[in-house]
Amino acid sequence: MTRKIRFTFEKAERLTHKILIGKLFSEGNGFSCYPFRVVWKAADLHSNYPAQVAITVSKRNFKHAVKRNLLKRRIREIYRLNKHKLYEELENKNVQIAFMLVYLPKKIMETADMEDSLKKALQRIPKEYEKHSKNTKTGSSIHHDSAD
Repeated sequence: MTRKIRFTFEKAERLTHKILIGKLFSEGNGFSCYPFRVVWKAADLHSNYPAQVAITVSKRNFKHAVKRNLLKRRIREIYRLNKHKLYEELENKNVQIAFMLVYLPKKIMETADMEDSLKKALQRIPKEYEKHSKNTKTGSSIHHDSAD
């Protein structure tokens, strides 16, 4: 299926469901690709899109909302222009993923540097999904609970 690439970022592509966001942090998997921490979880999104994303910038690191909003706008724009590669890979695997991008540094980075890192992170998401889905299919547990 060849879909025309549209560089939009619609409401249906945004992760807004509070319960799913909570499950991301309690049950999801994650990795760091500096300056981002990506927390993801395979989920049935009830959407036409293979991924939903939420972007967050820590209030602890950026006290002024103006700076937090600036960073979120930049990250959204970078994601909007580069998401089509992620969508293609997820559609080939026939999976839907919810993920959150957490901006880690305490300083505002150059947009070009953030773009390079976000591209790497977006390429890594399907690989991480594949790695974790193989682990769960073979029966080995990802999380080890000490309380039985």
